[in-house]
Amino acid sequence: SRKKSDVTGSVSSVKAEELTAFPVLDAAQALQGRAAGVDVQSNNGGEPGAPISIRIRGNTSINASSDPLVVVDGFIGAAFPQANDIQSIEILKDASSTAIYGSRGANGVIIVTTKKGKSGKLSIELNSSYAVQRITNELDLLNAEQFSEFTGIAETGIDTDWQDLIYRSGNTTNHNLSFSGGTDKSNFYASGTYFKQEGAVINSEFERLSFLSNIDSQVSNKLKVGLNLFGSRGVQDGVSSQTDGAPGGGDGVIPLLLRFSPGLGIFDENGNFTQNTIGDVVDNPYAVATQITEETVTDRFRASFYANYDITQKLSFKTTFGFSTENRIRRRFTPSTLLNLTGGTNEAIIDTDVTRELLTEQYLTYKTKLGKGELTLLGGLSYQTEKSNDHEVTSEGISDDNLLFNDLTAASITTATSSIDEGVIQSQFARANYDYDDRYLLTATIRRDVSSSFPGGEQEGFFPSAALGWKISNESFFPENGVVNSLKFRGSYGVVGNQDVPANEFLATVAPQQVISGGEISVATVADQPANDTFKWETSYHTNIGVDLSLFNNRINVTADYYNIDTEDLILENLTVANFLGFEDAGLSNIGEINNEGFELTINSNNISNDKFRWTTDLNISVNKTEVVELIDGRDVFFNSGPSFISGLGETNLLREGETPGAFYGFDFQGVFDGVNTPAGTALREDDNTAGSPLFADTDGNGVIDTDDRTIIGDPNPDFTFGITNNFVYGNFDLNIFFQGSVGGDIYNLTALQAHTGQGNATTDVLDAYSPTNTDSKIPTIAGRRISSSQFIEDGTYVRLKNLALGYNLPSDISDSLGLGRVRFGISAQNVFTITNYSGLDPEVNFVGSNGADNESTAANTTRGFDFGNFPAIRTFNLSVNVKF
Repeated sequence: SRKKSDVTGSVSSVKAEELTAFPVLDAAQALQGRAAGVDVQSNNGGEPGAPISIRIRGNTSINASSDPLVVVDGFIGAAFPQANDIQSIEILKDASSTAIYGSRGANGVIIVTTKKGKSGKLSIELNSSYAVQRITNELDLLNAEQFSEFTGIAETGIDTDWQDLIYRSGNTTNHNLSFSGGTDKSNFYASGTYFKQEGAVINSEFERLSFLSNIDSQVSNKLKVGLNLFGSRGVQDGVSSQTDGAPGGGDGVIPLLLRFSPGLGIFDENGNFTQNTIGDVVDNPYAVATQITEETVTDRFRASFYANYDITQKLSFKTTFGFSTENRIRRRFTPSTLLNLTGGTNEAIIDTDVTRELLTEQYLTYKTKLGKGELTLLGGLSYQTEKSNDHEVTSEGISDDNLLFNDLTAASITTATSSIDEGVIQSQFARANYDYDDRYLLTATIRRDVSSSFPGGEQEGFFPSAALGWKISNESFFPENGVVNSLKFRGSYGVVGNQDVPANEFLATVAPQQVISGGEISVATVADQPANDTFKWETSYHTNIGVDLSLFNNRINVTADYYNIDTEDLILENLTVANFLGFEDAGLSNIGEINNEGFELTINSNNISNDKFRWTTDLNISVNKTEVVELIDGRDVFFNSGPSFISGLGETNLLREGETPGAFYGFDFQGVFDGVNTPAGTALREDDNTAGSPLFADTDGNGVIDTDDRTIIGDPNPDFTFGITNNFVYGNFDLNIFFQGSVGGDIYNLTALQAHTGQGNATTDVLDAYSPTNTDSKIPTIAGRRISSSQFIEDGTYVRLKNLALGYNLPSDISDSLGLGRVRFGISAQNVFTITNYSGLDPEVNFVGSNGADNESTAANTTRGFDFGNFPAIRTFNLSVNVKF
């Protein structure tokens, strides 16, 4: 805990009222656009219960996780609580701030402090809201008549709008009831929250019940103790939406409604669900949405206890003990009525994950005067262990669809997998803060971590950092004036590590493999990956230079930071392992380097402030550039992140030295061949050279387009992101206007690519494709092409009115007469409008495709800006009431 004016590192704060400006599933969603250098995005649009991706100063890894560390009331690695229960959030971004967490803080740290009770009478507060939701956009798809013209298939007399069938008006209900109070010796805060969302896609729903309790007691003049409890149960009833689009009929509802023929109804003449008539034979989206039963139940519980004892007036000791558990069970049943998805039989899947964590920390804090300054020394120990078990059972051919997943013994085929992971990290840490004469500030930190994620010789890591601050405005030579009230320069340098990799990656492993001998099936083992005795931490070297400035009697406050992060010993798949050695997996090694460089600006302005009217503005801008510096032997690493049913697509993105991670890759589209002229620098593919064929850049100059002509065709990372909030208060009314946006950053529109293959329904722009009567078209003939090209790369720039909220506080004389402390009514709208040139459903997209099947961390770090089958973004209109008793 330090005063803002004494902070030497890069720290952003988010106020409690910003977190509750509109209803959210958890506080992570509310961070979007609120803090410089913090990128927040839903992993699947407006899907109820969809996970949230957070990046602080970009991705700093490839195979290891780039997720920030979340610390809730001192518990490391906790889940976000409900927004109404949070007192404050601080985001630590540079190594000086995060180094006390060592290898846990490599990707930044989010410190969450929940509300505490206060001495005085019992306070009861109710926050309740109800919202209606609708998708923000629909694609302009071909109707039945247009589809018949496009494909040459005779009209059926049926015209089905699959978007209208699948999309609906959703709603959200959120109720939070809290109790707080206390005496001079003890205080408490307790709350319960009920959240329910019916999604904008039929049969999508999420429901969660949670509680939080904080108790603090001053047992004696020297001893203070506290207990924090948190628990929740979330139930997600989902529909398959963002899927890989596997061949053989497997796909989600959103991709299917974009591909399925509008000339077919829900049922055929025999009462069976219809199936697509051209291209891939797939089940219709309504059948997939209504026939599959899928639910995920997640139970979380966390308990933490602390005791703080003042040994002397200057020296104190604190001990903490924490335990958390997460149990997740996913159940899915696909009936035999979905012939293509299941091959004519039914399928049930039950997948369970159980995770347990134990954390304890002990540390001493010493504070004293030293000359003209104040010295604070801290030193301690930390121990944390995590154990997880995973079990999955898949059964096919269950005797009766009505059994769902409730009797797997009735199946003809059952397979099972299981795994166990266990990790331990133990640490020692120390920090010194010295503030001299309210002018010079020093922070020095060192932490030693020992992690079981690495072999014996590489388990130990040392992570030091140092930061200096200079309050130049407190110097005697600094002129007193009415313009500059305070000016502070900050600089820091530090080292942090990343150990967030799959367990036992350094071990030589074997894998089971079924073999048939003499008609009998048996299980053998094969070499899986080689041992790596030198496998170690990724290490990031952070440099941060910042300035804090207050102007015009503190009416304008400015914070600016420049940072540079070099991550060395990058963890990558070892491509140098020869195939003839017989390993199924090459394993991970420390070969590579990545660099992040950026600039952050935050401006808080108190524009007008008087007895009748107040107007404040908060602006933040973030610029981040990530570059691959070194790869294994300088080799490119390729990915295919498109849906797997688009065969022949080839590589869509890559890692290349000197380029941003995940840069889009393919052919550079140059227009349409008129059948006569081939402009200089362009050429045609040998098997696609008739009038109306696409022209591509002939990068190697050999006159023919082949795989050697592929090049980088786009950058998914924005040039900068921003958020701007204006708050107005007039009398008892208040108004919040919050804009958020992204400038630059390309989107790979895989939905448009699929639409232009002619292998299903399409958007109406295909009607303007090249033809003998439409020779001026910029769209090639629709001829089944499934290749990666810049034809489908679009600018993802957008500006969005994220929140517009009007509130009214009931006059105090009226609320007092009702026996109430405060009553506030609110009406708000979220995702009100978006200004963008992107032709897809929404510019905020995050499809990981087939690249996400094997390694979630790799997909998250290398796959950005792909759009295919994402759950649409939603527009919300919300009514709320806040009552204090």
